[in-house]
Amino acid sequence: MQWIMVVPLKALARAKSRLSDTAADGLRPGLALAFAQDTVAAALACPEVADVAVVTGDALAGRELGALGARIVPDEPGGGLNAALRHAEAVVRTANPRTALAALNADLPALRAGELARVLTAAAEFPRAFLADAAGIGTTLLGASPGHELRPAFGTDSRARHRASGAEELLLTAVDSVRQDVDTGADLQAALTLGAGPRTKAAAQHLKAA
Repeated sequence: MQWIMVVPLKALARAKSRLSDTAADGLRPGLALAFAQDTVAAALACPEVADVAVVTGDALAGRELGALGARIVPDEPGGGLNAALRHAEAVVRTANPRTALAALNADLPALRAGELARVLTAAAEFPRAFLADAAGIGTTLLGASPGHELRPAFGTDSRARHRASGAEELLLTAVDSVRQDVDTGADLQAALTLGAGPRTKAAAQHLKAA
């Protein structure tokens, strides 16, 4: 099964506020962009992924991620993360009504194509399925097979909310790179230890220099 990934990305100037313990205001937008670039590059390298659609209203992010090969879906401002995903789902499925669709976090800088392939292969067995984050509280991927809506419930306690919505939780091992999102300095260090992509490594060097 081939998948289209939908990657939501808020305005870079407002992204990653919880990294304030690690990165100054002027550095966080660059970090957020680096995370997204490494995430999108890995997703595009995955054999199960036919396309990556980034939903964002940020012009710089749109240019940079479009240059990697992602399709850019302009965000409709003010609705929040789940509204952005529903909007992108409608846009993508208008052109590809029978596609498998997965929402993927934009802050998975250690993402490996092979591990993402394992997750998507497992998700294909269910109408809707999700993968919990490394903390066991949130969600990093939510998939919907052809003919089924995503019904995203990202945000606080999204693992519990996606489970309550009827989505199957994927209890996979050895897919740490798909689970390791980055909200805090400790998360960033964990991603670097796993093996972050080149743009995140470069951005982390700027942190050390600062």
